[in-house]
Amino acid sequence: HGSTHGGNPLAAKVAMAALQVLVDERMAENADKLGNVLREGLRSIPSPLVGTVRGKGLLDAVVINEVGGVSAWDVCLRLRDNGLLAKPTQRNVIRFAPPLTMTEGQMGECVDIIRKTLLSYKV
Repeated sequence: HGSTHGGNPLAAKVAMAALQVLVDERMAENADKLGNVLREGLRSIPSPLVGTVRGKGLLDAVVINEVGGVSAWDVCLRLRDNGLLAKPTQRNVIRFAPPLTMTEGQMGECVDIIRKTLLSYKV
């Protein structure tokens, strides 16, 4: 007995349908486009807290320059208070991983929240 669900015809059919949705709704192209919107938005924020911005598609990150005693954790808590959840990773990196179904308008709202949050620190 190799696997409880291995080779299950129903599971295989569901997986095939899910992959077809990714293709039909052009989710990879949308991820590429919106990832660029996010990264460009992050790079345009005039704050000394913004270090390197990196990513691919909708898996992105910003390195937070820890100036004025502000850490990535502090920024994430304030982002939360402003309506956006993000995860600090390592020590000074904030990861953004929005859903593949996100719209350009929603991404604009996210960038606005991030901008407002970072600019709220007087460093």
